Amino acid sequence: MALRVPKAELPPELKENMIKQLGAVPENVEVLWHSPKVAQDNVEFGGKVGAWDAADAGLKSFAHMAVAAQVGCSWCLDVGYFQAQNGNLDLTKASQVPRWREADVFTALEREVLEYAEAMTNTPMTVTDEQYGGLLERLGPAAMVELTALIAYVNLATRANVANGVTSQGFSDGCAIPLAKRPEPSGVALASTA
Repeated sequence: MALRVPKAELPPELKENMIKQLGAVPENVEVLWHSPKVAQDNVEFGGKVGAWDAADAGLKSFAHMAVAAQVGCSWCLDVGYFQAQNGNLDLTKASQVPRWREADVFTALEREVLEYAEAMTNTPMTVTDEQYGGLLERLGPAAMVELTALIAYVNLATRANVANGVTSQGFSDGCAIPLAKRPEPSGVALASTA
């Protein structure tokens, strides 16, 4: 897939800062820069989301990547895995998020978080009272609110990237463990519960 809108030229100082942080200018920022207010607010809010600290960083990283895998945002998976490496998170686990149901590396809590991230991403959402309550009991109110807001923000970001045609830039290419591919759908439609 190609970008659906051409890249806009960023101010030189912003471009330099992004290269220092990530080694390259993120294409999603270049696309959003057609509306500098949208781009700046997105970068600012994303930075604020990244600074939240009530929930475990590993759980949040896995939730982010689970949303990206479900939505199909290869850019988000790519940069999420790169950030997991730079955050000294468990790369064996991070590499398996796209196929977490088949992988045997996740704890029960991590599986609950991954399932919750997918349930929030489903349209319509499929979050149950039991699912939310179980995580609330294990994480506490502050971490649960943070995790929920993070997953909602990641849905915004991943869906915007996919709609704009933004794809992987190869941020994770230097990671020691390859990122697993998401399993292909079985072709069997899920029965509606409505």
